[in-house]
Amino acid sequence: MHKTLSVTLGLLTTLSLLTTANDSRAAEITIQEWPVPWENTRPRDPFVAPDGRVWFVGQAGHYAAVFDPGTETFTRIDMDDGTGPHNLIVDGDGIVWYAGNRAAHIGRLDPGAPGGEQIKKYPTPQDTAADPHTLIEADNGMIWFTAQQSNGIGCFDPATGEVRMLSVPTSRARPYGIDLDGQGNPWVVLLGTNKLARVDAEAFTLEEIEMPRAATRPRRIAISSDDLIWYVDYAEGYLGHYNPETKTFKEWPTPGRQAEGLRGSGPYAMAIDAQDRIWLVETFPAPNRLVGFDPASETFISETAIPSGAGSVRHMYYDTRTNSIWFGTDANTLGKAQLPD
Repeated sequence: MHKTLSVTLGLLTTLSLLTTANDSRAAEITIQEWPVPWENTRPRDPFVAPDGRVWFVGQAGHYAAVFDPGTETFTRIDMDDGTGPHNLIVDGDGIVWYAGNRAAHIGRLDPGAPGGEQIKKYPTPQDTAADPHTLIEADNGMIWFTAQQSNGIGCFDPATGEVRMLSVPTSRARPYGIDLDGQGNPWVVLLGTNKLARVDAEAFTLEEIEMPRAATRPRRIAISSDDLIWYVDYAEGYLGHYNPETKTFKEWPTPGRQAEGLRGSGPYAMAIDAQDRIWLVETFPAPNRLVGFDPASETFISETAIPSGAGSVRHMYYDTRTNSIWFGTDANTLGKAQLPD
């Protein structure tokens, strides 16, 4: 059994940043971390499979791995050297799909297949999608993805292996985080500029939407049940949303920016829970902080230090079954944050 790092921290009660301890929403966040047994491999982008196990990639170690929360054990499946897996998702049948970021392919990993037959590669176009970045599965089974350095947004058909690409009009826009709205249309944040991108999935067309501040650099995105497009501004330390109906933006400086300026912020990974609360990680402070935001009251409701320090938390996954968030860290740990009801 691997050593478990755990901590429970009460919410801060600084009135300018957080709700008070007497507020009914104030509750403790419990974070557990498990050291990943393969050192310096940048474990990241966990995803909870239908069987409850947690899959993730080792970006610097060229592997996929699965963690069993019941036994606290890890199992590793090696990929070819140079794959540089950046992200993975798990479909309803338990098949793992990963982004071969440094090797221009989307991979299919079948955990039930014999060892030498577990991975099948689907090449992506070298000229338009040399670096598959972040994947997301639509209800119809299509896998949409970003290609940051290739400046594109793609759609992969697992049934045929076909890849279709859309180029972002703004050069060096760096398509990064991706999510789907209630109609199945992908939305993407463009890290290299101050823009969002919306793809019309049926027409296969792309629209850019400029954000109010020129210095904004959005890194991750999440869409709430009311189809508001939430994002974190990594460069300037804001949480914000875009309302597609009114075509308006609204933003809030993060707690770290309020207290310490830009050095206290750097929001990166984000997720939305079943109550539409927003969770983000401020990555400039050491240790990194998990921050909660309640859209109903438009207030930040919690700050919790990540025990390992984290280094950076780059992507998070919300598990509805356990009301928890899973994440990987640059400190070589896999983490779970148990959220309040």
